[in-house]
Amino acid sequence: MTWLTRLTRPGRSLPTDDTFDRKLIAPMILGSILNPVNSSMIAVALIPIGIDLGAPPSETAWLVSALYLATAIGQPVVGRLVDIYGPRRLYLAGTALVGIAGILGALAASVGALVVARVLLGFGTCAGYPAAMYLIRSEATRTGRDSPNGVLTLLVIASQTIAVVGPSLGGLLIGLGGWRATFTVNVPLAVACLVLGALRLPRTRASARTTGLASTVDLAGIVLFATMLVSLLLFLTTPQLSHAYLLAITVAAAVGLGWWELRAATPFIDLRVLGGNLPLLATYARTLLTAVVAYAFLYGYTQWLEQGRGLSPTVAGLVLIPMFAIGVVVSAVTGRRTEVRGKLVVGAVAQVVACAGLLLLGPATGIWWLVGLALLLGIPQGLNNLANQNAMYHQADPTRTGSSAGLYRTFFYLGAISAAAANGAFLADRADTPGLHHLALFLGPCALLFLAVTLVDRSLRRIGGSKDAETPADHDPVPAGTCTSRSPGQSRRP
Repeated sequence: MTWLTRLTRPGRSLPTDDTFDRKLIAPMILGSILNPVNSSMIAVALIPIGIDLGAPPSETAWLVSALYLATAIGQPVVGRLVDIYGPRRLYLAGTALVGIAGILGALAASVGALVVARVLLGFGTCAGYPAAMYLIRSEATRTGRDSPNGVLTLLVIASQTIAVVGPSLGGLLIGLGGWRATFTVNVPLAVACLVLGALRLPRTRASARTTGLASTVDLAGIVLFATMLVSLLLFLTTPQLSHAYLLAITVAAAVGLGWWELRAATPFIDLRVLGGNLPLLATYARTLLTAVVAYAFLYGYTQWLEQGRGLSPTVAGLVLIPMFAIGVVVSAVTGRRTEVRGKLVVGAVAQVVACAGLLLLGPATGIWWLVGLALLLGIPQGLNNLANQNAMYHQADPTRTGSSAGLYRTFFYLGAISAAAANGAFLADRADTPGLHHLALFLGPCALLFLAVTLVDRSLRRIGGSKDAETPADHDPVPAGTCTSRSPGQSRRP
């Protein structure tokens, strides 16, 4: 049974030509933006939450870390389940959890309760991106086009656009209904996802799920992976010598994970394939560094605008709009080109200059200088995310698109966690100007390392060349978890 047959269900009309099924775009985009909208809105809500609940920045930073901790663990797990069982059920369950988390957050009376809501939000938003990448790969298989740059770019532009709207939307909601409104907004978003997902996402036939959960999902690998990440990320959020035992747990879990995955019949993370794919590992490393710089800048700069510069949350949100707006423009202009190396080099240089620009800020810095710095950082916002995503798509094993996309987001959120830890360390008591300058001295080497990893990775030159003109038939055309029976006369790949 081919992928096309697998997705067929009564009442669903499938496209008959070689174009992407446009009915999938709306649920794909809406599901994939649930995480960015919550990431960007919370940036302007941290100070109001801290004032209302009497919590310092070192405590409210957990609202950032909690979501990324949950997402970093959940993304590859849900991505693997999407590879096996298809996207529909995971997508619907995840978006329902987002709505529940929005209600809990709106009713929370303490930072601890808000942290729980953010954890649920993190797990709930895990399905959107792996499901989207799975559907893109599957549609590429059906249409015979293996470089769907337009759809991949659309995902990035959607996230960038939401990042534009997020801070200003957060500031508007805070002005209208207080910081609790930034949680309540998840309820209508979740309802929209549930309706679109139920109506448009393809069902997976029962014949594609004949094996049991225990025989297809590496539960032991998932537990070891989660243990490794939780201990590592907890240490990053509180990097103190007294918490060194967390690093010992991380190492032990990593060793156990490696030993188990090399022996598992259906490994959660196929280390043999991943270890032999150095270009993909380099992309994951660049993704981590991208998130460190972008999110430390987003949260640290935003808090400094409010406390160090004395702007209101609404004005601070408006100052950030140029950063995300230029990111959208850059992504739209360059998105049709598959080539990624040039984008990454330009983005890396812009990051280095922007980090240096933070050292020039002070309490009396003019508003136009603040806007100009935001514009400068918008260049890597538009280039790096787009180029890293396209590189991951071309480098990943087609049969593990969902889990590769999930692991890609895990590295991204690992970088975001590191950024939150840096903000907590350098802006522990107050987001003042000396703390911002110390943060800049941390981010500068990260930006330089990103540039170095890009320059030494020669494999990037091949993306966008003639080798990328191949169709999915040059890979394995049947995603993992599908039935592999073929119609009479169809050749079988050895």
